[in-house]
Amino acid sequence: MHLWLGPMNHCECSQTGKLTVYQLENYINKDKLESIRQRREKEFKHYQTKHPFEKKDILIAQPNIPLSYPIQGAEVMPLHTIVLPGKKLTASFGNLNTLADVSEEVVQGRGTKLLIIITSYVKLLNHIQKHVTYTSTTYLLDVVDMSKFPVTIRQLHLPKLFDSGPDNSIRNMVTITIKAFLCYHKLQILLKSIKQYYPYITVIVADDSEHPEKIEEANVQHYIMPFERFAGSNLAISQVTTKYYLWVDDDFIFTEKTKIEKFVDVFEKSNLDVVGGSVDGNEYKFKMFYQEGEDSSCLHLRSGFYHPLEGFLNCVVTSGVTTFFLAQTEESRCVGFDPKLQRVAHLDNLQVGSCNEVIIGHQSHQISTNVQEANVEKLYDRFRNSFQKELRFKLPLHYFKNRMKCYSKG
Repeated sequence: MHLWLGPMNHCECSQTGKLTVYQLENYINKDKLESIRQRREKEFKHYQTKHPFEKKDILIAQPNIPLSYPIQGAEVMPLHTIVLPGKKLTASFGNLNTLADVSEEVVQGRGTKLLIIITSYVKLLNHIQKHVTYTSTTYLLDVVDMSKFPVTIRQLHLPKLFDSGPDNSIRNMVTITIKAFLCYHKLQILLKSIKQYYPYITVIVADDSEHPEKIEEANVQHYIMPFERFAGSNLAISQVTTKYYLWVDDDFIFTEKTKIEKFVDVFEKSNLDVVGGSVDGNEYKFKMFYQEGEDSSCLHLRSGFYHPLEGFLNCVVTSGVTTFFLAQTEESRCVGFDPKLQRVAHLDNLQVGSCNEVIIGHQSHQISTNVQEANVEKLYDRFRNSFQKELRFKLPLHYFKNRMKCYSKG
């Protein structure tokens, strides 16, 4: 994998070795491509107005001069005032002033966006700069006012804490979430296995089956969704009231190696937001590299991990994991699942790890001898195993939503 130093004019996904490369434009109707591209660029420009790229100026403090001023680090709440501990002469979203008691001949432009200090005395100049103030005059929640150094205008957020009780028991810290579809016989096996190892833990089932069956189990919350709607993932985590949730597929099965406590220990001692485990001894880990071009971007997925997780022998830092993972509830809600993606869930921009010592079982895909169950599984396969159909939908979605040109994996 090459090292990319900053944005490029163009990015490419090269077909080399055993890589699988997808050129996203090839999955879009040629007659509609130009129209879609124009709509995408219009939406991207609108996105930039709300999320400006963080291409900050290079700030250099010149050596061997008797002036002191900060490079960065100042923050102010919207419509509040702070004292700037150094040099700052212009502003965009606020006004400048100084608490120093000096004449207007020395300091001009008090209360405006341009503050001029005129003095030949270095000691006085430093004294005035030490007492320069910045007042936010526009209600903005999270922007950076740039001039000689950045001032971040940011609203303070109330902390969101979860009370795990005096004993920090697993049932008070973790909720199990399941996205169910059609296969109730496998779901019942999963629920029975959960009850065996964690009898008092809360389980949330988001069900988008065409003909939902009633589930009446202790500590199980069953939510019915419209038919075949993957948005049930977001519904499930929206109902979680614990600090963490454990995501499992409806055809998994708990075993003596499914130790949620090990996941929780990793979270409590690291900065991870998501930590995945192993399904029947199989892991799914990949590294993600983003390459930005002026006209679009390229995404490169490579199997493996970045480095071991410090302090945990069987854990690594990676970008993606299987659908057996523990996640921080609040961080996941901020990101969410894309309801348009039917079979793949991405929790982007989160710190991800993988620990192979936490293992969950997977129920066999063999056709059941029960005729009704066998018919259900055949129906399930018809809905879920259409890879080319999924590609034809997913790749144009990424082309527009993520402004992607291509992606490669291998």
